[in-house]
Amino acid sequence: MRPVCPPLSLSLSLSLPLPPSLPLCLSVSLSLCLPPSLPLCLSVSLSPSFPLCLSVSLSLRAYIANRVTDKLTPIHDRIFCCRSGSAADTQAIADVVTYQLGFHSIELDEPPLVETAANLFKASCYRYREELTAGILVAGWDRRKGGQVYCVPIGGMLVRQPVSVGGSGSTYIYGFMDSNYKAGLTKDQCLELTATALSLAMERDGSSGGVVRLATISEEGVERRVILGNQLPKFSTH
Repeated sequence: MRPVCPPLSLSLSLSLPLPPSLPLCLSVSLSLCLPPSLPLCLSVSLSPSFPLCLSVSLSLRAYIANRVTDKLTPIHDRIFCCRSGSAADTQAIADVVTYQLGFHSIELDEPPLVETAANLFKASCYRYREELTAGILVAGWDRRKGGQVYCVPIGGMLVRQPVSVGGSGSTYIYGFMDSNYKAGLTKDQCLELTATALSLAMERDGSSGGVVRLATISEEGVERRVILGNQLPKFSTH
């Protein structure tokens, strides 16, 4: 079992002359149990390509440490993952899977399958489910199955879905995605849908925000785009 994380306290028994601006930085350097809140991740599958979309704020409890963190992580040429949960945990898993998948690709002398990458994430997340806080969306394109999206939630389950959302902001947009996602959407329609969904979630979730990063993956390659916060649709009614 993982130890219960102690509450954040500024009265550290180190007797150091710390100015008021340093306590959070010091807590990070001491590796206190402060897992980042879950950022919002969302990916949508279409044929022959599909976009990935996510908001990128990074928080330490109520403190937003980084609002422009890139959590859209390349695993191989046409395989990406969206990371939510503890930033350190998800970065470590992504690095391990990237290494394993690269070695596997060299052995086969061909690009790896998206399903293979998803199963590698599942294996790590399930094996260390008691120690890690990691939710992963794996998405990409391969010659065998085309565009694919796999969800690996906290705990290590693996399921393929046409559209998947994850992270703390996802609870606000499940109904929106169920209502608006339909099979056969075009690339532009999917990009508009994902950007709108994230904008809605960012209005309600304090741990989702900053900018939106998009990636469209197809046989031709990967096309990435960033939407700044002031360029997103506004839905606030207060």
